[in-house]
Amino acid sequence: MMASQSKATKNAIDDYLAPATLSDALGALEDGEATILAGGTDLMVQTQSGRVGYKQRLVNIRRIDELRGISEHGGRICIGALVTITELLNNTLVAEKVPVLAAMADKFASNQIRNVATVGGNICNASPAGDSIPPFLVLDADVELACLRDGKAATRSVPITEFFTGPGRTVRASNELVTGISFAVPQAGFIARFIKSGPRPALEISAVSMALGGVVENDVFRSVSLSFGSVAPTAMRARKAETFLTGKKLDDETIRAAVETALEEVSPIDDVRASIWYRRHLVGVYLRRLVADVVQG
Repeated sequence: MMASQSKATKNAIDDYLAPATLSDALGALEDGEATILAGGTDLMVQTQSGRVGYKQRLVNIRRIDELRGISEHGGRICIGALVTITELLNNTLVAEKVPVLAAMADKFASNQIRNVATVGGNICNASPAGDSIPPFLVLDADVELACLRDGKAATRSVPITEFFTGPGRTVRASNELVTGISFAVPQAGFIARFIKSGPRPALEISAVSMALGGVVENDVFRSVSLSFGSVAPTAMRARKAETFLTGKKLDDETIRAAVETALEEVSPIDDVRASIWYRRHLVGVYLRRLVADVVQG
């Protein structure tokens, strides 16, 4: 059953829907004239500040059990769009197979925000500083989307590296709903680390965030993946630095050259949280720190 309540507001919301099934939710989004509400931790701030406005229909998806849960099947880990950051932090599968996600969750906002903020919402908000995005980039995740097509549910997967088109913008169509995110179970020996800036990093929007993953064999770094947040219009993979690090022994000279390579890829801005100089400085500091941490394993 779908709960519905018509009401006119100064934000132009004419209808409120709270579907209990995915099919009902997709039907509510079919005409592209709906605002989606999950945790609401970003949406409420943005609408109250006037940065974004509500569409004529507000669709609360929190009752849809199909969008919950963390599971492993077919060699992939699947995380529902409504999984909260607290669930990532406490989930045993995450702790065993992808502890980098738990490490990120531990630095995400406050306990109160973690309890309601969702994985799908953090990805769809598409902030260059979104905490969950760098780890998912390192894991080569796919974003799962669904919509109605000819009256039937149609799905597609988009590599997260192709999902973001700019600050606050994604390839998600207005009639689509992000249903989850999935990625291959990391290979044996894979180590990944996450770091973000701030004197109180669990309560602040990062000036720079970074995730690094790979396998170290006989002091040689293989299958390297490196990502940054807050240093470009979108969170990004540092492909040139990855290529440089791959297959090399992680000595001081290699790390120094990798930092130089990474600095050629980033394009930070000055804003209220940090200057360009400071962000570039943190890129070097954090990359050295994460490489040392990965080497120590």
